[in-house]
Amino acid sequence: MEGRFDEAWARAFHTEDITAELPLGTVHGRGALLRHVGAAMALFERTVHLGTNAVIEIDGDRATARGAQLSTHVLADGSGEVFVSAGHADHELVRTADGWRIVAMSLRIAWTQGTPPRLPAAPGSEG
Repeated sequence: MEGRFDEAWARAFHTEDITAELPLGTVHGRGALLRHVGAAMALFERTVHLGTNAVIEIDGDRATARGAQLSTHVLADGSGEVFVSAGHADHELVRTADGWRIVAMSLRIAWTQGTPPRLPAAPGSEG
């Protein structure tokens, strides 16, 4: 749904036991990842994320994917300020009965421009 983080949509991409290395730390478990991403997205009024130059290697029921990412964010603090970040995302995927799902990922930010939002506390883990 436009303007809100759609957790049901995002849930369809990850395994239950995903590990995600994010700029604020590492999270374990799909629920922990979705809570963290939902909290982070609440910091922005609008966002656009562009992933490009994907390199995908498939080996049976496993795959890796790497791509460049450019993200533009309008802060939700009412200032109208724009914050841009760029880097790359690495993913490990597994083929499941429901299709390919991300089992591990990392997002590495190479550069930013603008004033970043006030970030939430470091993410926790799901047991």
